[in-house]
Formats: sequence, C-alpha cells, structure tokens
Amino acid sequence: MEIKKGMSVLELIQEMGGSGVLGAGRVYRATELLAEVIKDEDTAVFLSVAGPLVPGGLRKIIRNMIKDGEVDVLITSGANITHDLLEAFGGRHHRGIEEDDETMCEHGMGRIADLYTKSEDFEVFETEIAKILADIAAKDDHLSIREFLTLIGSSLDDDESILKTAADNNVPIYAPGFIDSMLGLQLWMFTQDTKLHIDASGDMAELSDIVYDSKKVATMILGGGLPKHYALASNLLKGGVDAAIQITMDRSETGSLGGAPLEEAKSWAKAKAGSKLVTVVGDATIIFPLILAGAKEMNQRSME
Repeated sequence: MEIKKGMSVLELIQEMGGSGVLGAGRVYRATELLAEVIKDEDTAVFLSVAGPLVPGGLRKIIRNMIKDGEVDVLITSGANITHDLLEAFGGRHHRGIEEDDETMCEHGMGRIADLYTKSEDFEVFETEIAKILADIAAKDDHLSIREFLTLIGSSLDDDESILKTAADNNVPIYAPGFIDSMLGLQLWMFTQDTKLHIDASGDMAELSDIVYDSKKVATMILGGGLPKHYALASNLLKGGVDAAIQITMDRSETGSLGGAPLEEAKSWAKAKAGSKLVTVVGDATIIFPLILAGAKEMNQRSME
C-alpha cells in the first residue's frame, strides 16, 4: 500500500484492496459490496445494529442513512434505542471522567468503556418516556414492537433522532429483545397499572412481507447477537439473503453467533448459495464509517 498526501478515503481503501484476504483487503471488498447494494433499487438493505453503537458515535451516521434512503429496515437492540431516546430528551454521553467505578456509582454515573451517562439524564428519560407511554396507551393498548417504536419516534422533537427519522421516512425499526433495556424496564413498570400490551410476535408477518416483496435483500451487520440473527433468520423462508457484510470483534471458536462466519449462514438457508458475503474483523465504530464513506465516494464517482 502507498499513502499519498491529500488522498481521499476511497483512494486509501483502494490501496488496501491489493492486500489479499487480510483485514485491509476485506475492508476494500466490504466497501465495494456496500456501494453496490445501497445504489441498487432492487435490493432492500437491512441494517443490523448490536452493541452500544449510539453512544459509540454512530447515531448521526445511522440517522443519515435512513434519511438518505440507504436503509430499508433497521434491526437493533433495546440499548441503542434507549440511548437514542436519551439524547432526544436532551441527555448526553460524556467523556473524560477519570474516577473508579465505585465512585462513579456513588456520583450517579454509569460507564460504557470510556463513555459515561449521568443519572439526571436517565431521570429526564424516565419522565419523558412515561408521558409518551401514557399518550400511546390512550390511543391503542395492543401494539407490535415495530408499531410501538414508530409511535415513540413520531412523538419526538429531535430531528437527529434515529427513531424520529425512521418514523418520518416510513422505515420500520424492529427490536425483538428491546425489553432487555431501560426502555423495556420503563414499559414493564408502566404496564403494571395499565392494559398496554406489546406483542413480541406481532412483527413477524410484517417483516416476512417485506422479505417476500423485495427482489433482493442485503444485510449490513454491525456486531452480532439477536439483531444479527433476526436479520438473517427473517430471510430464511425465502432461501436467505443475497448479500451480507459483517463487522465483528467476535471469534468463531466458541460457536457464538457474533463470531460465526457469514458462510455458516448458508448451511441454515439464511444466506443463499452464491450470495456475496464479506466479514471484516474489527471495531464497527472505526470500520463502518470508513467503508460507508468509501462506498458513497465510489458511487459518486461512478455518476460523474
């Protein structure tokens, strides 16, 4: 590889493309595949987001992809939804606080690696989400998870919010495990005195319709876990996805889903025979912005 003064992101990635099957070469192949799927109008793009990627800095990137029509379905964890709402309600994710964890707990702070949240932000979150839940319950007391998240997004006043942008652009958000989050805890507490019911299986028919109505499906998988499996398994009845990119830090030896190579999905008919698959091992907060910037530049150049 050669580094030149003033080179663009794409030019750097193209230099990486000559390094074979090592990490740099995988970054190039992932960039090429991402550029292909986001410009293909016949391909529905499922973005799967696990881990704390909203506090990790990807909130605006995901929001802009939704606004720009580069994502057709978002599948994510309850944690990312909660942290999106935390910022939508005026809270922040903080850096640069150097205290031990026991002292942070005493001061009302929670730590995510080198990021921190404050209890006062979650107090505002609890107050605001309780108002939204009450408004939702007054209109409808039986909803699917997707319907529930769409209604929350429609009630927000933050144009930078992932939930609001998705609701405004009719992009469905699926979060099958969202109950395992602060939002899920607040929902459980709210339902103790109300008839509001969230149907965990209610999304399956709608998601299956999206799969069957799409000529092709590509998944962009950031991390692993439940969002990854939901994105792949939803395509099982149609023989699997046509293309997939996975960015993960997990290893394959333990048999974990997060570390499973995408080729393994072919044995389950979650990825089609002949599907285009690229796995990049690394931190999604570093690699995904890089390949997305490269893919956008690649598509822009192809139009010039």
